[in-house]
Amino acid sequence: MSLLGSLLGKGKTKAPSTPKAPATLPAPTQPVFVIGDIHGRIDLLERILELVDHEIGQGKLKNPRLVFVGNLIDHGPSSAQVLSRMRELTDEFPENVFCLMGNHEQMCLDFLEAPVARHARWLKDGAAATFASFGVALPEGGLDGSTAENAALQLRHAIGDDMLAWMHRRPLILSSGTLHVVHAAADPRRDMDDQTPRVLTWGHPEFLGVARGDGQWVAHGHTMFERPHLKDSRISVDTGAWQTGVLSAAMILPDGQVGFVQAVV
Repeated sequence: MSLLGSLLGKGKTKAPSTPKAPATLPAPTQPVFVIGDIHGRIDLLERILELVDHEIGQGKLKNPRLVFVGNLIDHGPSSAQVLSRMRELTDEFPENVFCLMGNHEQMCLDFLEAPVARHARWLKDGAAATFASFGVALPEGGLDGSTAENAALQLRHAIGDDMLAWMHRRPLILSSGTLHVVHAAADPRRDMDDQTPRVLTWGHPEFLGVARGDGQWVAHGHTMFERPHLKDSRISVDTGAWQTGVLSAAMILPDGQVGFVQAVV
Protein backbone atom coordinates (compact mmCIF):
# COMPACT_ATOMS: atom_id res chain seq x y z
CA MET A 1 0.00 0.00 0.00
CA SER A 2 1.35 3.44 -0.84
CA LEU A 3 2.08 6.02 1.82
CA LEU A 4 -1.18 7.99 1.72
CA GLY A 5 -3.61 5.48 0.23
CA SER A 6 -5.92 5.26 3.22
CA LEU A 7 -6.26 9.04 3.45
CA LEU A 8 -6.95 10.15 -0.09
CA GLY A 9 -10.03 10.57 -2.21
CA LYS A 10 -10.34 10.69 -5.98
CA GLY A 11 -9.36 13.71 -8.05
CA LYS A 12 -8.46 14.71 -11.58
CA THR A 13 -4.75 15.21 -12.12
CA LYS A 14 -2.39 16.11 -14.91
CA ALA A 15 0.17 13.52 -16.04
CA PRO A 16 3.79 14.00 -14.95
CA SER A 17 6.37 15.48 -17.28
CA THR A 18 10.15 15.12 -17.08
CA PRO A 19 12.24 18.13 -18.12
CA LYS A 20 15.75 17.93 -19.47
CA ALA A 21 18.08 18.07 -16.49
CA PRO A 22 21.47 19.82 -16.34
CA ALA A 23 24.72 17.91 -15.83
CA THR A 24 24.83 18.48 -12.07
CA LEU A 25 21.80 16.83 -10.53
CA PRO A 26 20.12 17.09 -7.14
CA ALA A 27 20.79 14.03 -5.03
CA PRO A 28 18.44 13.57 -2.05
CA THR A 29 19.03 10.51 0.10
CA GLN A 30 15.44 9.37 -0.49
CA PRO A 31 12.60 10.28 -2.88
CA VAL A 32 11.30 13.78 -2.17
CA PHE A 33 8.08 15.39 -3.38
CA VAL A 34 8.05 19.18 -3.05
CA ILE A 35 4.56 20.70 -3.18
CA GLY A 36 4.01 24.36 -3.99
CA ASP A 37 2.05 27.16 -2.31
CA ILE A 38 -1.54 26.04 -1.64
CA HIS A 39 -3.07 29.32 -0.43
CA GLY A 40 -6.40 28.04 0.83
CA ARG A 41 -7.21 25.62 -2.00
CA ILE A 42 -8.30 22.43 -0.24
CA ASP A 43 -9.60 21.05 -3.55
CA LEU A 44 -6.15 21.21 -5.13
CA LEU A 45 -4.47 19.88 -1.99
CA GLU A 46 -6.61 16.74 -2.09
CA ARG A 47 -5.93 16.26 -5.78
CA ILE A 48 -2.17 16.66 -5.51
CA LEU A 49 -2.15 14.17 -2.62
CA GLU A 50 -3.88 11.64 -4.83
CA LEU A 51 -1.35 12.18 -7.60
CA VAL A 52 1.60 11.86 -5.24
CA ASP A 53 0.05 8.72 -3.79
CA HIS A 54 -0.18 7.29 -7.31
CA GLU A 55 3.46 8.11 -8.08
CA ILE A 56 4.65 6.51 -4.87
CA GLY A 57 2.75 3.33 -5.62
CA GLN A 58 3.59 3.18 -9.32
CA GLY A 59 7.29 3.79 -8.73
CA LYS A 60 7.39 1.56 -5.64
CA LEU A 61 9.24 4.38 -3.92
CA LYS A 62 10.61 3.54 -0.52
CA ASN A 63 10.47 5.94 2.41
CA PRO A 64 9.45 9.02 0.41
CA ARG A 65 9.22 12.48 1.90
CA LEU A 66 6.48 14.96 1.08
CA VAL A 67 7.57 18.53 1.75
CA PHE A 68 5.06 21.36 1.51
CA VAL A 69 6.76 24.72 1.03
CA GLY A 70 4.32 26.67 3.21
CA ASN A 71 1.85 29.43 2.37
CA LEU A 72 -1.07 27.21 3.23
CA ILE A 73 -3.30 30.18 4.02
CA ASP A 74 -4.68 33.42 2.51
CA HIS A 75 -6.21 34.30 -0.87
CA GLY A 76 -8.12 31.03 -1.41
CA PRO A 77 -11.39 30.16 0.31
CA SER A 78 -10.35 27.25 2.56
CA SER A 79 -7.39 28.26 4.73
CA ALA A 80 -8.89 26.69 7.86
CA GLN A 81 -9.48 23.37 6.07
CA VAL A 82 -5.99 23.34 4.56
CA LEU A 83 -4.37 23.95 7.94
CA SER A 84 -6.42 21.17 9.51
CA ARG A 85 -5.56 18.71 6.73
CA MET A 86 -1.87 19.51 6.86
CA ARG A 87 -1.73 19.12 10.60
CA GLU A 88 -3.50 15.77 10.26
CA LEU A 89 -0.95 14.57 7.70
CA THR A 90 2.12 15.76 9.61
CA ASP A 91 0.81 14.21 12.82
CA GLU A 92 -0.02 10.88 11.18
CA PHE A 93 3.18 10.62 9.12
CA PRO A 94 5.79 12.55 11.14
CA GLU A 95 8.74 10.90 9.38
CA ASN A 96 7.40 11.40 5.87
CA VAL A 97 5.22 14.52 5.66
CA PHE A 98 6.63 17.96 6.44
CA CYS A 99 5.30 21.47 6.12
CA LEU A 100 7.58 24.50 6.16
CA MET A 101 6.87 27.97 7.48
CA GLY A 102 5.70 30.28 4.72
CA ASN A 103 5.72 34.06 4.85
CA HIS A 104 1.91 34.06 5.01
CA GLU A 105 1.89 31.86 8.10
CA GLN A 106 4.53 34.17 9.56
CA MET A 107 2.38 37.24 8.81
CA CYS A 108 -0.57 35.60 10.55
CA LEU A 109 1.48 34.78 13.64
CA ASP A 110 3.01 38.26 13.66
CA PHE A 111 -0.45 39.80 13.49
CA LEU A 112 -1.66 37.76 16.44
CA GLU A 113 1.36 38.89 18.47
CA ALA A 114 1.10 42.58 17.52
CA PRO A 115 -2.24 43.24 15.79
CA VAL A 116 -2.10 47.05 15.78
CA ALA A 117 1.37 47.16 14.23
CA ARG A 118 1.00 44.20 11.87
CA HIS A 119 -2.55 44.19 10.51
CA ALA A 120 -2.04 46.46 7.48
CA ARG A 121 0.62 44.37 5.77
CA TRP A 122 -1.21 41.09 6.19
CA LEU A 123 -4.56 42.49 5.02
CA LYS A 124 -2.92 43.71 1.82
CA ASP A 125 -1.80 40.15 1.09
CA GLY A 126 -4.92 38.00 1.24
CA ALA A 127 -5.67 37.83 4.97
CA ALA A 128 -9.39 38.55 4.56
CA ALA A 129 -9.89 35.09 3.08
CA THR A 130 -8.30 33.49 6.14
CA PHE A 131 -10.50 35.45 8.54
CA ALA A 132 -13.56 34.37 6.53
CA SER A 133 -12.53 30.70 6.52
CA PHE A 134 -12.39 30.78 10.33
CA GLY A 135 -15.75 32.54 10.57
CA VAL A 136 -14.34 35.85 11.78
CA ALA A 137 -16.09 38.85 10.23
CA LEU A 138 -13.97 41.92 9.54
CA PRO A 139 -15.37 45.45 9.84
CA GLU A 140 -16.71 46.80 6.56
CA GLY A 141 -13.84 49.21 6.17
CA GLY A 142 -11.18 46.69 7.18
CA LEU A 143 -9.06 46.87 10.29
CA ASP A 144 -7.51 49.86 11.99
CA GLY A 145 -5.79 50.46 15.29
CA SER A 146 -9.05 50.39 17.22
CA THR A 147 -10.42 47.16 15.74
CA ALA A 148 -7.28 45.09 15.18
CA GLU A 149 -6.97 43.91 18.78
CA ASN A 150 -10.52 42.56 18.85
CA ALA A 151 -10.12 40.85 15.49
CA ALA A 152 -6.91 39.20 16.71
CA LEU A 153 -8.66 37.88 19.81
CA GLN A 154 -11.45 36.40 17.69
CA LEU A 155 -9.06 34.83 15.22
CA ARG A 156 -6.82 33.41 17.93
CA HIS A 157 -9.86 31.77 19.54
CA ALA A 158 -11.09 30.42 16.19
CA ILE A 159 -7.71 28.93 15.24
CA GLY A 160 -7.15 27.47 18.69
CA ASP A 161 -4.04 27.10 20.82
CA ASP A 162 -3.12 23.65 19.52
CA MET A 163 -3.15 24.75 15.88
CA LEU A 164 -1.23 27.90 16.69
CA ALA A 165 1.41 25.82 18.45
CA TRP A 166 1.62 23.61 15.35
CA MET A 167 2.07 26.69 13.15
CA HIS A 168 4.85 28.03 15.37
CA ARG A 169 6.70 24.71 15.09
CA ARG A 170 6.96 24.77 11.28
CA PRO A 171 10.60 24.38 10.19
CA LEU A 172 12.30 26.83 7.83
CA ILE A 173 14.21 24.24 5.80
CA LEU A 174 14.31 20.53 5.15
CA SER A 175 17.47 19.00 3.71
CA SER A 176 18.18 15.62 2.17
CA GLY A 177 21.56 15.01 0.57
CA THR A 178 22.28 17.88 -1.81
CA LEU A 179 18.63 18.97 -1.91
CA HIS A 180 17.34 21.72 0.37
CA VAL A 181 13.67 22.69 0.45
CA VAL A 182 12.79 26.19 1.62
CA HIS A 183 9.78 28.43 1.31
CA ALA A 184 11.16 31.43 -0.54
CA ALA A 185 14.88 31.46 -1.29
CA ALA A 186 18.47 31.01 -0.18
CA ASP A 187 21.39 33.39 -0.50
CA PRO A 188 23.38 31.82 -3.37
CA ARG A 189 26.66 33.16 -2.00
CA ARG A 190 26.31 31.60 1.45
CA ASP A 191 26.47 27.98 2.58
CA MET A 192 23.11 26.34 3.12
CA ASP A 193 23.84 25.96 6.84
CA ASP A 194 24.48 29.70 7.04
CA GLN A 195 21.14 31.07 5.80
CA THR A 196 19.03 33.57 7.73
CA PRO A 197 15.38 32.94 8.65
CA ARG A 198 14.29 36.08 6.80
CA VAL A 199 15.89 34.97 3.52
CA LEU A 200 14.44 31.46 3.78
CA THR A 201 10.96 32.85 4.44
CA TRP A 202 10.86 36.09 2.44
CA GLY A 203 13.46 35.79 -0.32
CA HIS A 204 16.78 37.16 -1.52
CA PRO A 205 17.44 39.59 -4.40
CA GLU A 206 20.12 37.39 -6.00
CA PHE A 207 18.40 34.04 -5.59
CA LEU A 208 16.77 33.84 -9.02
CA GLY A 209 19.69 35.35 -10.91
CA VAL A 210 22.79 33.68 -9.47
CA ALA A 211 23.44 29.93 -9.63
CA ARG A 212 25.01 28.21 -6.68
CA GLY A 213 28.52 26.92 -7.22
CA ASP A 214 28.66 24.33 -4.46
CA GLY A 215 26.60 21.50 -5.97
CA GLN A 216 23.68 22.15 -3.63
CA TRP A 217 20.13 22.46 -4.97
CA VAL A 218 17.30 24.58 -3.56
CA ALA A 219 13.65 23.70 -4.15
CA HIS A 220 11.25 26.53 -3.33
CA GLY A 221 7.87 28.15 -3.68
CA HIS A 222 6.90 31.79 -2.97
CA THR A 223 7.70 33.16 -6.45
CA MET A 224 5.02 32.31 -8.97
CA PHE A 225 5.92 30.93 -12.38
CA GLU A 226 3.71 29.85 -15.26
CA ARG A 227 5.23 26.37 -15.12
CA PRO A 228 7.32 24.48 -12.54
CA HIS A 229 10.92 24.11 -13.68
CA LEU A 230 14.52 23.50 -12.72
CA LYS A 231 17.29 25.94 -13.60
CA ASP A 232 20.70 26.87 -12.22
CA SER A 233 20.51 24.75 -9.05
CA ARG A 234 16.91 25.83 -8.33
CA ILE A 235 13.67 23.86 -8.53
CA SER A 236 10.64 26.17 -8.60
CA VAL A 237 7.17 24.80 -7.84
CA ASP A 238 4.82 27.74 -7.17
CA THR A 239 2.32 28.04 -10.03
CA GLY A 240 -0.13 30.36 -8.25
CA ALA A 241 -2.68 27.71 -7.31
CA TRP A 242 -5.17 30.16 -5.81
CA GLN A 243 -5.32 32.15 -9.07
CA THR A 244 -4.58 29.58 -11.77
CA GLY A 245 -6.25 26.47 -10.42
CA VAL A 246 -2.94 24.60 -10.92
CA LEU A 247 -1.00 23.20 -7.95
CA SER A 248 2.41 21.81 -8.85
CA ALA A 249 4.82 19.38 -7.23
CA ALA A 250 8.34 18.26 -8.06
CA MET A 251 9.33 14.62 -7.71
CA ILE A 252 13.07 14.39 -7.03
CA LEU A 253 14.70 10.96 -6.88
CA PRO A 254 18.06 9.96 -5.39
CA ASP A 255 19.50 9.25 -8.86
CA GLY A 256 18.90 12.88 -9.89
CA GLN A 257 15.72 12.41 -11.87
CA VAL A 258 13.31 15.32 -11.54
CA GLY A 259 9.72 15.24 -12.77
CA PHE A 260 6.78 17.57 -12.28
CA VAL A 261 3.17 16.65 -11.58
CA GLN A 262 0.20 19.00 -11.43
CA ALA A 263 -3.28 18.93 -9.99
CA VAL A 264 -5.65 20.95 -12.13
CA VAL A 265 -9.22 22.20 -11.78
